[in-house]
Amino acid sequence: MTLAGKNYSAFTKYFFTAYGDNYGKVIAVESLKDIPFDIKRVYYMYDTTAGVVRGKHAHRNLEQVLICVSGNCKISFEDGRDKKVFMLDKPNEWLYMPKHIWGEQFDFSEGTVLLVLASELYDDSDYIRDYDEFLELVKGKNEN
Repeated sequence: MTLAGKNYSAFTKYFFTAYGDNYGKVIAVESLKDIPFDIKRVYYMYDTTAGVVRGKHAHRNLEQVLICVSGNCKISFEDGRDKKVFMLDKPNEWLYMPKHIWGEQFDFSEGTVLLVLASELYDDSDYIRDYDEFLELVKGKNEN
């Protein structure tokens, strides 16, 4: 995905600009300015039990930005060929998850809040929950 001449990748960690002073910090996120899509849905995960792995799916069309606003967790992204694991532990860090990326979230610390900004409204048919189906989908894409 390209926005304002910048290419966004699932295998890169990005940073929001934090503004602040002695009173604290604030981060503002604007659609199509700070992230590469129009935000249509916002949700967050919290009180995740130790040892739980979340996600374990890909999307056909949906794009996401993941932000750990409190605590920390690990995020793995896979495109069928490459896999990378990130630690999100600062509220100004974020990951871009384009469509056709298998994502998992795990190793949540106590008190973690993982915020997700999504490009589309919820649509169950957009989810690819079977790993083999995901591999078949991206196979042709990765052969090019």
